[in-house]
Amino acid sequence: MKLGFIGTGVMGRAITEHLMNAGHEVTVYNRTKAKTDELVKKGAIWAETPKDVTKNSEIIFSMVGYPQDVEEIYYGENGIFATDVQDRILVDLTTSTPTLAEKIAKTATEKGAAALDAPVSGGDLGAKNATLTIMVGGEKSVYEKVLPLFQVMGSTFTLHGTAGKGQHAKMANQIMIAGTMTGMTELLAYASKAGLDFEKVIETVSGGSAANWSLSNYAPRILKEDYTPGFFVKHFIKDLKIALDEADKMALKLPATTQALKLYEQLADQGFENDGTQALIKLWWPEGKNPEKKS
Repeated sequence: MKLGFIGTGVMGRAITEHLMNAGHEVTVYNRTKAKTDELVKKGAIWAETPKDVTKNSEIIFSMVGYPQDVEEIYYGENGIFATDVQDRILVDLTTSTPTLAEKIAKTATEKGAAALDAPVSGGDLGAKNATLTIMVGGEKSVYEKVLPLFQVMGSTFTLHGTAGKGQHAKMANQIMIAGTMTGMTELLAYASKAGLDFEKVIETVSGGSAANWSLSNYAPRILKEDYTPGFFVKHFIKDLKIALDEADKMALKLPATTQALKLYEQLADQGFENDGTQALIKLWWPEGKNPEKKS
């Protein structure tokens, strides 16, 4: 199948490789062309614009940073909708706003195409290992056409309803992660002050009812002082703002999520917006230095 992929960052690159390894022809575009070089060496086709990707593809995936980036690649002068999209399927994997997802789906329908909003969870490891969780909004018939491709890149995929529902499901996911990330970092801060052995605490907690993905995957990185981004602090701030904005629209108060956003904004204000979300520990440990790690 002729596929397109727009946005080959940390996760997009790995997903594209899985699609290529599954035997599909993939045309790629990224704002920074150098981020596609390795993919092109492996057989991907470079396109100068999202418009050109669309011309060469039956199904077009996009995975960019912010809602304004999604807006640009779809509605910009050289965007997806700047060319004929008749009979094509457009799949946005970006965590964006439900409102924009609905707008894209409406435009696609008017132009004889179809669209799915399909944000993912699992970070860099999920993308690398093809174990992403994919939350989808759109028509069931379209979802079923794309499902074989979702199965190439992920291990869990669910259609949550019409356009925008995938983004709403992702917001629910991010609300949960906000709680597990703050809990995980405060656990380490507490364990440090109490003089506990980190490895023993993590093993014990992971074997009980407090076990969670953040603890299992990010605590070990923190102990190694590894703050490379599986998911950027700046992107998590974006997600939490979207979640809280959507909650406000529904007259719903989320005090714990509000506090998590404040903590991450504080982290970003200290210059760590391009770190991974596990860098939250830096609010307790200066520069993220593990108190138990021998120099």
